[in-house]
Order: sequence, then structure tokens, then C-alpha cells
Amino acid sequence: MAWLCIRAPRGATPTATSKCLCGRDRSAVGHRKVLALITDHEAHRDTCPLRTTQERRNAA
Repeated sequence: MAWLCIRAPRGATPTATSKCLCGRDRSAVGHRKVLALITDHEAHRDTCPLRTTQERRNAA
């Protein structure tokens, strides 16, 4: 449901993109911002409306 794509070529500035089927589409450029996006992407797993709805259905 969610994808995190990180590009960090040797000697170049790293970039990352976080996308989700719920409509989330974020990107980051630079070491600190990419690390922050990774953390934010992991946190999105707990707050994504598609995932929480699906988990509630499975629990019922």
C-alpha cells in the first residue's frame, strides 16, 4: 500500500519519495530530510486511513 524509494548514489545528494495508495506523496532531498522522511513514512503505517480500516475489518 505504501512505497518508500531511496536513491543515494555515491558522491551525490540522496533523495527519497514516500507514496501511498491513500494519496500520500512526499519527497525529500538531502541527508537530514531523507532520514526525516523515512521516520515519517514508518509513522504513516499507523495513521494511514486505508490500513487502519483494513485492520479493523480483519479484527471484526
